[in-house]
Amino acid sequence: MPLALDKPGPEGPRTPSRESQHGLDWFIFFLADVQTGFGPFVAVYLTTQKWTQVEIGFVLSIGGVIGLLGQMPGGAIVDAARSERVVAGFAVAAIGISALAYALWPIFPVVALAATLHALASCVLGPAIAAISLGLVGPLAIGERLGRNARFASLGNGSAAALMGACGYLLSSRSVFLVTFILAIPTLLSLSRIREREIDIAQAHGAVTREKPDKKATSVWSLVCQRPLLIFAGSMLLFQLGNAAMLPLMAGVVTTRSSQWAPILIAACIIVPQAIVALASPSVGRKAQAWGRRPLLLIAFASLAVRGLLFATVTDPYLLVAVQVFDGITAAVFSVMVPLVVADVAFGSGHFNLAQGIVGTAVGIGASLSTILAGYVSDKLGSSTAFMGLASVAALGLVVIWLAMPETRRTA
Repeated sequence: MPLALDKPGPEGPRTPSRESQHGLDWFIFFLADVQTGFGPFVAVYLTTQKWTQVEIGFVLSIGGVIGLLGQMPGGAIVDAARSERVVAGFAVAAIGISALAYALWPIFPVVALAATLHALASCVLGPAIAAISLGLVGPLAIGERLGRNARFASLGNGSAAALMGACGYLLSSRSVFLVTFILAIPTLLSLSRIREREIDIAQAHGAVTREKPDKKATSVWSLVCQRPLLIFAGSMLLFQLGNAAMLPLMAGVVTTRSSQWAPILIAACIIVPQAIVALASPSVGRKAQAWGRRPLLLIAFASLAVRGLLFATVTDPYLLVAVQVFDGITAAVFSVMVPLVVADVAFGSGHFNLAQGIVGTAVGIGASLSTILAGYVSDKLGSSTAFMGLASVAALGLVVIWLAMPETRRTA
């Protein structure tokens, strides 16, 4: 049964200006460009600076640990803010400064501090984008807006990977971080195009106007105890437990079977899902409102299970690239569905971004366990067994959604 949620009053459908909509589009695009610089390029750059693998691993682990621990505090900060634009602006500036520090002072204390600053800023950026989106368009139109967000993020990731790869090859690995710093400027300019007055602050936090204030309904404890939120967080833990290790594990298999073409094949395995996300995400947002959330969640978990089974049985490295179509399907669904379901469940609480942090923490735990467990199984029993195990976890998530997850779509 759909959740019994308060009916929207003034927080219903909104019509933000084209300038604000396009400003958010390009903010997400350029932000994806900026964040791409802190991906695999970090390890490449620090290796050229004569860092040891232990030092590189420690710096990379900083982001992972802070990203996991900072999800709920980051969401709470966005909920407490009176301007999500200001929070996002400071976060982007912090990331730009971090990139400049990497480029100019690649010594351990500075890089460790920069990695910490980047991780802290990233903890508030995701909730801030979702909050701005919800504040602009309202809960009834948020599905399509989130699909549009995912499209521009995917386009930004793809274009940034090409740009930074070219800069790293033609200039130097240091240039990647200088480009990242420069890209922070159009990111902030795009953010400034979003009109502050068009963002409903209460709505951005998932709050509603009530005739009589209901402290119980808006308490953090009431939110945390919501059964749909806990079930969804648990299912997302299972999703990442089954998903996070698949591509790294498959990359190792491809390298073993076809070492000469491995870099090109792995790049193709990354590009294919990004292309599908860019094409399909807006449709996912619309279908989520027309069909409901559960059918799309079931499709995503089923696609992940099929992908794991195919990785376990397919031996041709080139066919493995085709299997990545299923990764594109799951990515397109969850890039929209995670903030959308959270917005449904947290509606009326005023703690939308804290709820995002709760789900984000579950996602981080699942991702961390996935690589450890899959790596251990692969070493002991072989990669096919590891892929079958990941597919089984995805199947378990499918069962949880099918049997326990209620429909959360709002129809009024």
